[in-house]
Amino acid sequence: MKKILVTGCNGQLGRAIQQIYKDSVEFILTDVVQDEKITPLNIIDLDEVLNFIKERKPDVIINCAAATNVDGCEKDWDFAYKLNALGPRNLAIAATEIGAKLVHVSTDYVFPGNADKPINEFETPAPISAYGKTKLAGEKFVEQFADRYFIVRTAWLYGDGKNFVKTMLSLSETHKEVSVVCDQLGSPTSAMELARMIKYLEPTDNYGIFHGTCEGDTNWADFTEEIFRIKGVNSKVNHVTSEDYKKMNPASADRPHYSILDNYMLRLTTDYKMADWHDALNEYLGH
Repeated sequence: MKKILVTGCNGQLGRAIQQIYKDSVEFILTDVVQDEKITPLNIIDLDEVLNFIKERKPDVIINCAAATNVDGCEKDWDFAYKLNALGPRNLAIAATEIGAKLVHVSTDYVFPGNADKPINEFETPAPISAYGKTKLAGEKFVEQFADRYFIVRTAWLYGDGKNFVKTMLSLSETHKEVSVVCDQLGSPTSAMELARMIKYLEPTDNYGIFHGTCEGDTNWADFTEEIFRIKGVNSKVNHVTSEDYKKMNPASADRPHYSILDNYMLRLTTDYKMADWHDALNEYLGH
């Protein structure tokens, strides 16, 4: 049976990967928290990573571990760089040592957010935040040190865990009105849909950089309204600009205004298509 090592297995994507693969593979589950099924693995320690992976010899490594708190990355660059850049480097080195495939998950934040049309895999990255810069460094390390790799960039991810959808629904329980940014564009993507895409790509030799987001696009405010509509929530959504939001939350890092990724490589090299974001959201919310 194929052995798959999942880092960050307790995160939204890590949990979705486990659900999508279910009993079809042997999992090696790792995260910072240990329990009877999960082994702690510090991916920023090269020796630890090499020893761990050489001992267990996975066929595939799926790296879901990352420092994803955008504002937190601005405050602690060193931690963000260790986890988002050195971690993938270490996994890439170890994967090459044992001949394993590496699936590394990246982000729309590697782009500046000033595009006016969907961004394909061949556009030049130019991140504007510490999160984006460290994630791009991780991509480059994977390209440099891994022999067989898939870099999958996604955006606006939500799944089993803390996420935007749950936050908005939670706020609606105590607020008659919520203020949400309306001038940032992207494609809400369910972790389950991304996990399905990874399961499709992983057995192939179709290596390289792929964009993996649900089809269609929206803005955060309209996304919130759709969440409320599906769940029958009556709270009002106030549409505010990024500038207004920044005034209300001056410590927040800059976000890309345009994060619509074009799944060009997926479309060009496969017959696989991601679900529309409306359909994925309905599935997630149980409708």
